[in-house]
Amino acid sequence: MSNEFPQVVTIAGHDSDGSAGMPADLLTFFANQVYGAGIMTACVSGNSYGIHAAVNMTPAFISQQFKDLAADFNIRAAKTGMLADQKVILAVADNLEKYDFGSLVIDPVIITKHGDLLLESDAYQTLVERLIPLATVLTPNYFEAEKLSGLDGNEPSFQAHAAQKLQALGAKNVMIKGRHDHDSQTKVTDYILLADGRHFTLSGPYFATDRKNGTGDTLSAAITAELGKGATVEQAIRSAKIYVDRCIENELAVAHKFGPINHWAGSNL
Repeated sequence: MSNEFPQVVTIAGHDSDGSAGMPADLLTFFANQVYGAGIMTACVSGNSYGIHAAVNMTPAFISQQFKDLAADFNIRAAKTGMLADQKVILAVADNLEKYDFGSLVIDPVIITKHGDLLLESDAYQTLVERLIPLATVLTPNYFEAEKLSGLDGNEPSFQAHAAQKLQALGAKNVMIKGRHDHDSQTKVTDYILLADGRHFTLSGPYFATDRKNGTGDTLSAAITAELGKGATVEQAIRSAKIYVDRCIENELAVAHKFGPINHWAGSNL
């Protein structure tokens, strides 16, 4: 029996409301026609009003999940999401170096799109030193790019300069997502710096909606899906941008406050 159907994996936490983390990644994989596996790093209890509890998986359990998938599946691309502490980051980095899961997309979940810090200093340093150098594609939001680069996000050509700094940390290709925290803006512009030095921007409309939970997870998952199907990095990023914009534009009436995006709307099925 063939084991050649495109297979990818998300290494992330499970959000109980389904809007972000592993649930959003798996929905994205399905919509983009790849088989998605999951290595769970945490379980998060929350809803559209907020997160109320979380439990991290042990390094031993994380390692066992890597071992089991590597023994049976033909993983062609992987992505990381929220890795809550230093022990989790070390376990993930060690296993990514041990097993060949193809291209790696790192969504460096460090700072929220509103500017709130999510990682303690030791975990942050471990992510920078051990995980980012493994990245085929690094997809920080605007605030994360500020933190990682040490640059002021208000300076001219910030995204271009920051992308160069992040490549110097070891990431091969960098996509710095544009700011989307002001309802007065009309568009969002992402900056992409490729491993060969080529660079370009992708702009899309800004959607003034509270239904945008999981957009960062979905973008990195969509890139992962395309890489798993054999696309180039540039093709994968361009396709993922279109997919996410469709998911945000077509709102889904689920929950009450900060709701999920609509993965059906972006589907090519």
